[in-house]
Amino acid sequence: MTHPVLSILSDLIAIPSTFPPGDTAAICAYAADRLEKVGYKVQVLHRDRPQIANVVAEWDGALPGPTLMFNAHADTVGIGERAMWETEPLVATVIEGRVHGLGAGNCKGSMAAQLWLAEQVARRGGPARGKIIFTFCGDEENLGPDGAFYLREIGAVKPDMLVVGTQTENQLITAERGVMWVEVTARGLSAHAGNPAAGDNAILRLMRVMTHIDGVMTARLQDRRVGEQQSTMNIGIFRGGENTNVVPNLARVEIDRRLLPEEKIVEAFAEIEALVMAHPEAEHLSCRLLTGTNGFRAPHEGPLVSALCAAIAGVTGAPARFLKDTGASDGRYFADDGIEIVNFGPGAGWQGHRANEFVPLDELIAATDILERVVERVLGLS
Repeated sequence: MTHPVLSILSDLIAIPSTFPPGDTAAICAYAADRLEKVGYKVQVLHRDRPQIANVVAEWDGALPGPTLMFNAHADTVGIGERAMWETEPLVATVIEGRVHGLGAGNCKGSMAAQLWLAEQVARRGGPARGKIIFTFCGDEENLGPDGAFYLREIGAVKPDMLVVGTQTENQLITAERGVMWVEVTARGLSAHAGNPAAGDNAILRLMRVMTHIDGVMTARLQDRRVGEQQSTMNIGIFRGGENTNVVPNLARVEIDRRLLPEEKIVEAFAEIEALVMAHPEAEHLSCRLLTGTNGFRAPHEGPLVSALCAAIAGVTGAPARFLKDTGASDGRYFADDGIEIVNFGPGAGWQGHRANEFVPLDELIAATDILERVVERVLGLS
């Protein structure tokens, strides 16, 4: 007999929710309908764009206790080049024990497992204590503010523990680096390219500045490491000039800084800004923070991590493994709240954002068992 989670995942894959445009109204309506039918208090929330929908479903236990929240994003990347797909992207296709389809791993596999879990909790009478919350969000692939960020911003959810659905092969990511983007701008003076000495080349100025900053930061960041986590900096965008025959008067770069959970954005930005302002050409430079979120590190002896470790060992017969983070999850929006945050879900990270994406069916089914055991341990079930 096929596990019902496969049917849920098939439904989810068939509902387009690609970014762009990032429309999650239909897929969130599907989730909301399922959860309302089994007794959850459900809200579908959005900021200004009704097409960017977010589901919040809650069930209170009879006794006081912690609030345990599950989260998965409902949007996906685009299909990309259709010819690269060997199956229909919006049809769940099982091949040799793998469920193929757009979003099968990132992140509809986790969404399916969490929807099954929500219904299973309802079938068992709800949590015995505390509160359980399920959130399915949009705007994740856009790194935008209208998804999980918005739910936290308006106080729609206030968890004590958070499980973020990500591709971890049913293992754990308990520490995630912060992300900061910084813009550095250099100004110059335009002139005709036939007489460049009459101008002041902003691109060359910015190259000098960034060569200096990159050298200083590379040396500093070498020693900023905790276990396998490393502080990093990358110059990701360099723009300048208008025409080849004009000396450019403006140039800018965008920097990506990944911060250890122990580092904070305020200090990290101040470090780069200080290097810019101390440069001999500082009067022609400016620096501004574009965006950023701090990282998190959940204690391995915490109740959520302990529950997940016990559940993983019970289902798989092997101790839980702690993986290194590679990207940034929606858990980062709760990094400053002093709560326990763990990334967990079926599928491997390398399978996301590519043609022929898949999630192993046995991992998907195992995830449902693991998550049910976690709820039993943390909140209690009948």
